[in-house]
Amino acid sequence: MTKPKPVALTYPWGEAKPITGELMTLIPGVHWLRMPLPFALNHINLWLLDDAHEGRPSWTVVDAGVATPEIREAWQTLWKGPLADHPLSRMLVTHMHPDHVGNAQWLIDQFSATDSPARLWMSAGDHFASQLACISTTGYGGPKAAEFFMSHGLNQPDNVDKVRARSGYFSSLVPDVPYAYRRLTDDMALTIGERSWRCIAGYGHSPEHMALFNEQDGVLISGDMLLPTISTNVSVVDLEPEGDSLGLFLASIERMTALPADTLALPSHGLPFRGIHARIRQLQDHHSDRLEDVLTACTARPSSAADMLPVLFKRPLDIHQTTFAMGESIAHLNYLWHRGQLRRQQDAQGVWLYEGC
Repeated sequence: MTKPKPVALTYPWGEAKPITGELMTLIPGVHWLRMPLPFALNHINLWLLDDAHEGRPSWTVVDAGVATPEIREAWQTLWKGPLADHPLSRMLVTHMHPDHVGNAQWLIDQFSATDSPARLWMSAGDHFASQLACISTTGYGGPKAAEFFMSHGLNQPDNVDKVRARSGYFSSLVPDVPYAYRRLTDDMALTIGERSWRCIAGYGHSPEHMALFNEQDGVLISGDMLLPTISTNVSVVDLEPEGDSLGLFLASIERMTALPADTLALPSHGLPFRGIHARIRQLQDHHSDRLEDVLTACTARPSSAADMLPVLFKRPLDIHQTTFAMGESIAHLNYLWHRGQLRRQQDAQGVWLYEGC
């Protein structure tokens, strides 16, 4: 039987959004912050939750932004203004990407109570991955990433040199990651202020992304797992070259269909929205279409991940976008390979070529 078409997305606050350095209260105890990013994706949404630590009012911050002067200035403005009365008691990070974990240590150092430092809360998978990325830039650049992309057909000397030169990319946005942390696990109940939140693990976008769901108010802090207008990057990286990131991501968002249809999603990018079932269907259809395009192209002739870039991406890509696009191209190829729809072998130059079975 055909599934009924989910209700389309709606935006309860329309186009309204907080300006940098201010907060916007969505429901009592849940506040929205918006910070600038130095990428094509030019903003991140951060969330502030009313909390109480050892009986004293405090703040829990969800995600930290990258370590840029602009974002740090915005945080300082906030703590001189609407946040001034309470310290930071908990730094919760949904996952290990620089725009989420970049300022975590700095926020803890700057805004904790003097007698009670805030603690980082994060999944084990993403905590370890962020620590590793600070010293090896796994998936973000450097010699190993360049070698990996070369093995998938990205052989233009200029592009290879640019990827190799990005060896300090992650650490430039994430100077350090808190050494000690509290571990978040799937289905874990977390009390923040007067609300109980349930952790929902998601895979494919990062090693162990954590979204937060409050059943009473029907609110999902969705991180990067559900974004309203763009598809989440799902990449295979050099540390796990045979990974099935896309399969993990699709299984993760399918699990989210168990949440109520009228759930309010608070995404890391874009506007707060309702209609998560419709958005999940859109993402599933999007990847289904892209997989069909990839399968058609590889059936016509053996192809590398670099060959798939113009198939999957119809716009010019700078080197920052190319690294993500290569990871996503490999993810689509590996998905079909793992399911027996493509086979692969290396050519004389050591490039992986995928072809229809």
